[in-house]
Amino acid sequence: MGKGIGVLVADRITAAVIVDHKVVGPIRSFPEDPAISEALVGMPAEVIAARVVEEIKQLPDAVGGVEYLGVGFPGIIRHNVIEDSPNLQQLKGSWMGQLLTDALGGHFGSIPVACFNDADIVAAGLAARRDHLDRLIRVWTLGNGIGYGRYPHREGVWEAGHSVVTLDPKERYCGCGGTGHLEGIMGQRAMRLRFMDMEPEEIFERAAEGEARCVDFVKLWHRALAAGTATSIHLDGPGKFFFVGYNARFLNLRTLGECLTEMVKLTPLQGYSLESVTGGEEVAMIGAAVNASRWHGQ
Repeated sequence: MGKGIGVLVADRITAAVIVDHKVVGPIRSFPEDPAISEALVGMPAEVIAARVVEEIKQLPDAVGGVEYLGVGFPGIIRHNVIEDSPNLQQLKGSWMGQLLTDALGGHFGSIPVACFNDADIVAAGLAARRDHLDRLIRVWTLGNGIGYGRYPHREGVWEAGHSVVTLDPKERYCGCGGTGHLEGIMGQRAMRLRFMDMEPEEIFERAAEGEARCVDFVKLWHRALAAGTATSIHLDGPGKFFFVGYNARFLNLRTLGECLTEMVKLTPLQGYSLESVTGGEEVAMIGAAVNASRWHGQ
């Protein structure tokens, strides 16, 4: 796939040179301390683009021979434009691909730039890591929000975390304000709003101890994820589903599988598989480079 650069812009900026689906050399991060999670909140789009280039400039292997740059951002991203980004709201409407191209020009010349949703690049990174680049891979990222990634990359919105999984009008915990959304049940923020007297960890701990309201919620949590997954299967067919992120630790694959069995009955659609894995920034950067290389026909 040639020599490229993969970048993830989420809680922070991370960048690395990628060759043959592997990180080559050091990984650059801003801020360096991963515990600092809101450094990019409110930072103007032009400043973020310039900061990405500053991190790339510090990569020793980025000098010479770089064929493309792939960057992942949270939100709806199409044609290198960030149409919306609830986690980095100041980026809404920004022509990020052009901003990065302009910022790169003075240092690296003309390098093709491709921007993607951050969950999509996690899917691509896992596909590369597993040598699954010839098949359909889907990823649920379970954290403060709920992300959904797909490989091979295909133009679209793919905000499946906002899938409607319940018609209960009281289900209004999603960060976007929508009713009945998957993220409004499973998201970290949503769980805290629902249970004002305990943290998500305590909810699952007390469910294991048999506390009724927590037991009921854990069932709802798994059924909601099964509903979103079943919808994807009915629209896009069976295949491999990965589950990553901070809150994947709460996932019981057996319970999820039992829920899916109730929801997916058509025989041709039952060839799906489920796996909880570690993702992380390195996987995302590899995926950004994979998608960029294919975007530009490398």
